[in-house]
Amino acid sequence: QVQLVESGGGLVQAGGSLRLSCAASGRTFSRDSTGWFRQAPGKEREFVAGIRWGSITFYADSVKGRFTISRDNAKNTVYLQMNSLKAEDTAVYYCAASAGYAGYGSDEYRYWGQGTQVTVSS
Repeated sequence: QVQLVESGGGLVQAGGSLRLSCAASGRTFSRDSTGWFRQAPGKEREFVAGIRWGSITFYADSVKGRFTISRDNAKNTVYLQMNSLKAEDTAVYYCAASAGYAGYGSDEYRYWGQGTQVTVSS
């Protein structure tokens, strides 16, 4: 059974940093595309960052230069390092994985975590 579990969310002051983790069980990330999405109250879920097989990364324009996605294959874990956080980054953050190629759309990912709350105070 495949499970993705996010952790690392919390409350942080604007300008601060957090690192989110997504640990997988039941499958291996190494050949997957893995993404981070977020959903704020009253808004649709939106793409944040992704990493494909071969460690090619891609980001939403709103987080470029501030967020970094990475993967540790030995630990079967994907990370989202979030720096220079802004109030508008407040959302529930979800990790997702696809058995192969996936890009910017949430419907391209098969496996999802339960989400972790990130709250940025201004």
